[in-house]
Amino acid sequence: MLLETVDSIIFDLDGTMWDSLDAIVEIWNEAIRDFNDIDAIITKEKLKSLVGVPVIDLVKALLPDLQEERAIEFMNYCCKKENEYLPFHGGILFQGLEETLKKLSQKYKLFIVSNCHHGYIEAFFHAHNMKKYFIDFEHPGRTGLTKGENIKLIINRNNLKNPMYVGDTQGDRNAARIAGIPFVYAAYGFGKVEDYDYKIDKFPELIDMYFR
Repeated sequence: MLLETVDSIIFDLDGTMWDSLDAIVEIWNEAIRDFNDIDAIITKEKLKSLVGVPVIDLVKALLPDLQEERAIEFMNYCCKKENEYLPFHGGILFQGLEETLKKLSQKYKLFIVSNCHHGYIEAFFHAHNMKKYFIDFEHPGRTGLTKGENIKLIINRNNLKNPMYVGDTQGDRNAARIAGIPFVYAAYGFGKVEDYDYKIDKFPELIDMYFR
């Protein structure tokens, strides 16, 4: 099956299109120093292992001793700091990202669904001038829905007939399954996925890939 058989592509963000982990680790560790009751150091390796889960679940996994109310307070504080930093400093784009998106957007409708807070996808757009390639985006920070439900929301809202989802974690694969669409595994990303429909080892492979 050729890429030409789909009418749209929905992308994950972290580990699929960019890597903002260095900035986030620094921001979160600085935030910890502002919370006198939190004694922890967040490492990039630990954060990387949790990428893809909703932000509140990520906080609970990193700081399991925090009570629910305090975890939410810390999460909101970190998200605010990210929204102040990332739109102006951005993250690391994966090789060939913009050139590939430019070509794909000439033929396919492009979207983003990520498990992130409000302002995070917008930061990606602002920092790297990427909004022009995407028709729509969604995240639980706005809807409160799971990734699978947000993918379905994008599909229904934009009347997509034959979309596919590109991501790098098992959670992405599970979300695509919930939405009932093919999953393309970005094997260069943060996660490990055994059960996928198709695989790419570099982002530009989306341009001329054959699905087998």
